[in-house]
Amino acid sequence: MMSPWGLRVNSTARLAQAASPSPDEEWLRRFHAGESETLEECYREHFATVERAIGSIVMGADRETAIHEVFARLIASEELRRSFRGGSLVAWLATVARNHAIDLRRRSDREASASVTEEGPPLDTWEQAAEAHMLIERFRREHLPPEWTGVFELRFLAQLSQREAASRLRIRRTTLAYRELRIRRLLTKFLLNDSLPPPTRKGAP
Repeated sequence: MMSPWGLRVNSTARLAQAASPSPDEEWLRRFHAGESETLEECYREHFATVERAIGSIVMGADRETAIHEVFARLIASEELRRSFRGGSLVAWLATVARNHAIDLRRRSDREASASVTEEGPPLDTWEQAAEAHMLIERFRREHLPPEWTGVFELRFLAQLSQREAASRLRIRRTTLAYRELRIRRLLTKFLLNDSLPPPTRKGAP
């Protein structure tokens, strides 16, 4: 027969176990908090989900832009992350991606219909070209992690496709796409003259 002390110990253990969050609840907490490892895992595992959801609505270069924008919103917006309350992450992401692609398509259609024929802007002078080159070099030198240089040169400067750039760099396409997303965020902040913290190199994919 178990002693009252033993019963008390077992009851305390059961209460503690019941109070601890389940693995799903713990993952959801990390996701809502925007923890980098959780978001990176989400990006790697569900890139194809977003790509499929967008692919039937937006084509060409706009499709890759739309994919990056979905994950950029996911990283930047706690409100968006908290709108996922559990259940099927695949279905939720597909809905978010599809809605974003529809908005992008409508915006593109409106811009196309509102455009008028007019003389284009004058060609850049050599001074402007030199200034742009200096700006690129400053971004590369001060804000771009060395391990992301290849992605920056092939995707942003040479304008290669993700497939071709990944093949040349001998990395997975999802890895390249994730690095490209991070570079886009750094470049946007740089061009907006925001203060950029030193790039985190530890654990960079």
